[in-house]
Amino acid sequence: MTPRFTYGPVEFLLIAFETDTVPRSVVEAIEELIEARTIRLLDLVVVSRSPGGEVTAVDIEDVSEEYGFGSIELEATGLAPDEDIQELGADLPPGTSAVLLVIEHRWAKSLAERVAEGGGYLIHSERIPAPVVNEQLAALGAGD
Repeated sequence: MTPRFTYGPVEFLLIAFETDTVPRSVVEAIEELIEARTIRLLDLVVVSRSPGGEVTAVDIEDVSEEYGFGSIELEATGLAPDEDIQELGADLPPGTSAVLLVIEHRWAKSLAERVAEGGGYLIHSERIPAPVVNEQLAALGAGD
């Protein structure tokens, strides 16, 4: 029997911006992924690092309209522990902000169930950022 998972794999994404706002096009891209049921947005936190190095975090529920996330509903909150937020925020350059997204990969839920059914388990997962992939493939002449 196939195990039934409530959720698929979850990933934390910290996306930094040189301003204190998230571009509207990024919010729209998140909305499109949610509407297409590719991802489920579980949690979202705005993280800032002051010029002096202090890290602050604001739950999006507190400032959703201010940051342009008014139409996005979260499935869960509190998945990003304060310690992780502080650690990730320390990686931001001083004077910048970021959005921490906790997303479920809905597209991978069925695969995860089938792997578990077959007695398999994930040993390693690594994401290669899109700019790196595109740069490397362009250097190899791929896509020409």
